[in-house]
Amino acid sequence: MKRTTATTAGILFTAALALSTGQPGTASAADEVVNIYSARKEELILPLLERFESQTGIEVNLITGNADGLLKRLEIEGSASPADLFITVDAGRLQRAKDAGVLQQVQTDAIDAVVPPHLRDTEDYWIGLSRRARTIVYAVDRVDPSALSTYESLADPNWKGRLCIRSSNNIYNQSLVASMIEALGVERTEAWAKGLVANFARPPAGGDTDQLLAVAAGVCDLALVNTYYFGRLVNSDDPAAREAASKLAVFWPNQDDRGVHVNVSGAGIAKHAQHKDAAVRLLEFLVEPESQSWYAEVNHEYPVVEGVEYSKTLKGFGEFVADDIELTRLGLNNREAVMLMDRAGWK
Repeated sequence: MKRTTATTAGILFTAALALSTGQPGTASAADEVVNIYSARKEELILPLLERFESQTGIEVNLITGNADGLLKRLEIEGSASPADLFITVDAGRLQRAKDAGVLQQVQTDAIDAVVPPHLRDTEDYWIGLSRRARTIVYAVDRVDPSALSTYESLADPNWKGRLCIRSSNNIYNQSLVASMIEALGVERTEAWAKGLVANFARPPAGGDTDQLLAVAAGVCDLALVNTYYFGRLVNSDDPAAREAASKLAVFWPNQDDRGVHVNVSGAGIAKHAQHKDAAVRLLEFLVEPESQSWYAEVNHEYPVVEGVEYSKTLKGFGEFVADDIELTRLGLNNREAVMLMDRAGWK
């Protein structure tokens, strides 16, 4: 397996290098290689790709990098791109790739049979590979979970100065707001966002792990995060991280109505894929039960395939009702969500 890490700054150089050396590049037969541009960290996908190579004999060439940088690279390379498969996170980013014209439609019976329609693009340009719930995590010594209920309730004045969250530039927050626009409409969502901003304990800064550590340290009492960040904290090799995790617990909001906001990591076949058949085989492999179970165990994300065993960590978070909104809507509502967050003063 050939692997490369592409930086945004070095995008044109690495693109030229890949094309000139053929790594990734062409193969003697269409079913012997698949070239991947992946925004997922190498350690989170490499063992699956190595197993795919072993089982199928198809060589995998992997380039990892920043999601936006890889998308720009696909646009710049155009028809000369060696990429066969684009893997990234969040339906909002997948929609951007679709809108940029760098993906192609793919439909197979094997994928349709196991990946629910709302976790796939409505026009078959991408599919979800794993689910990630964006939910409430709270300090167990300062918050009574009976006081929690919905995303909407986080705008109540009683939470003033008690909430930590990432910035409005973060795609995960944009997609959460996009889902609320779909459920509540623009006017109600904007009123909610203004109330949420009024309750921030500090200006948004850092990633989801930073929000969790801030709650554990007493900077705030609640955070909105993707659960796999909490899973990583729980299973960290760092005793201090595990100690921080022991002070926190998960709460599933909106269980009496639409359910918890769920997004995906996903993938689509590149528009100019030279090895489309191999890329489709890899997509189908990634939604097989064994692959789904492995990924849930390693990265603490939920399978997209029903009936696949959860990890011990995920089971510990408890069962929940998930919002079954068509995730394509998150991308379509993204622009409105970003403008709304700006109007609300969400920096």
